[in-house]
Amino acid sequence: MSYTNNHCSFKYMIIVNTITQRVKTTATYLAALPLLLSGAMALAQADAISTKAKIKLASHCPPSFELTQGNHCELRTVYQFYSSLQGRGVGGTQTALPPHKDGYSPQQIDLGRYLFFDPILSANQKQSCASCHQPELGFSDALPRSIGFEGKELKRAAPTLWNSAFLTSFFWDARSNSLEDQAKGPLYAEGEMNNTPKELLARLNKSEEYTQLFKQAFLGRDRILEKDLTTALAAFQASLISLNSRYDQYVHGNHQALNDNEIAGLNVFRSFVARCSECHTPPLFTNNQVAVIGTPEPEGHDLDIGAEEHFKSKKLKAGFKVPTLRNIAKTAPYMHSGVFENLKDATEFYNKGRGHAVPKGVDLQIHWHIWEPDLQDSELDLIVSFMKTLNDETFMPVTPTHLPSGLAVLDDIKNQ
Repeated sequence: MSYTNNHCSFKYMIIVNTITQRVKTTATYLAALPLLLSGAMALAQADAISTKAKIKLASHCPPSFELTQGNHCELRTVYQFYSSLQGRGVGGTQTALPPHKDGYSPQQIDLGRYLFFDPILSANQKQSCASCHQPELGFSDALPRSIGFEGKELKRAAPTLWNSAFLTSFFWDARSNSLEDQAKGPLYAEGEMNNTPKELLARLNKSEEYTQLFKQAFLGRDRILEKDLTTALAAFQASLISLNSRYDQYVHGNHQALNDNEIAGLNVFRSFVARCSECHTPPLFTNNQVAVIGTPEPEGHDLDIGAEEHFKSKKLKAGFKVPTLRNIAKTAPYMHSGVFENLKDATEFYNKGRGHAVPKGVDLQIHWHIWEPDLQDSELDLIVSFMKTLNDETFMPVTPTHLPSGLAVLDDIKNQ
């Protein structure tokens, strides 16, 4: 068993109701949360039962998805009833989301969940995807730079995975353009999980449990294929939806969801002076683009050239993907190298002047939105207060208590 709860048909009724009564929708949704969360406990207990029996993958979709004809899980959100400029997910607060990735089967999503937490994917079987993307830490790891194979410190921080379904590129340097392709990166990188396609597939195909699970998720398959492995991992990551924060409740019509300081912070955030929303664009709070902003590197670290390395473009030197601010209060430290320990320091960086942290002799084409807003300290505090309203872990997936490989869920994950 798999998820916090299903209630797809119930959520669909709520969404339909927003067409005529958007304000009432939020109140109804909030009233339903105790039911959703009580179901989470029951499903978590059911998951534990699988320790003594063979695992049967879920036949229902995760919360916020509707099971449609053909056994496909399709996302349902209130944002689908809004429009957006050129269909790109940009505009005001009541703006449609950009195109997203869905349509996976419940079984593929659930298989991906087991794989995500299973150390069988790493060469030494001591690391899982969840080692760097820990659910209780915003699907990050609270480290300035993640720890890879055999304790090696990596070059960059682990980004959150929430709302990955809406992203058009992946990794800090935007070098991958699909969730499936992205999955291969850490699996085979020497410094990360250090596996090879041949060794990994051989190991999975030797597992009776995984062989049966892949047959459930991919009907008609006699052997586990790499494309099925990456599809399952992508399916799980695409199911990580965070769109019910207090901010979301506010924009859908519940104006009591935010207090006066948080509303003031939203106004500063969206102002032409601060310009935060020019790149961290609602409702995803990212514009899915690469930006050169001139952040400093930690002491003793050379300049990270970022997207220039992949795209072979000097104008992208030290350019990195604009990260989402969803669940931002959970994912400290900040920036690609974790150079800022808290949100106040990260926000203050933008107030210190264009290019102030660029090393001498380095020529960067700083993004034109970066300037000198000269905000007061109190205004920075308001922005921070607002960003904390973007937290939402309503649909946190259940961490398995038993893994198909027979390996233990890593201590740093299960003890959270």
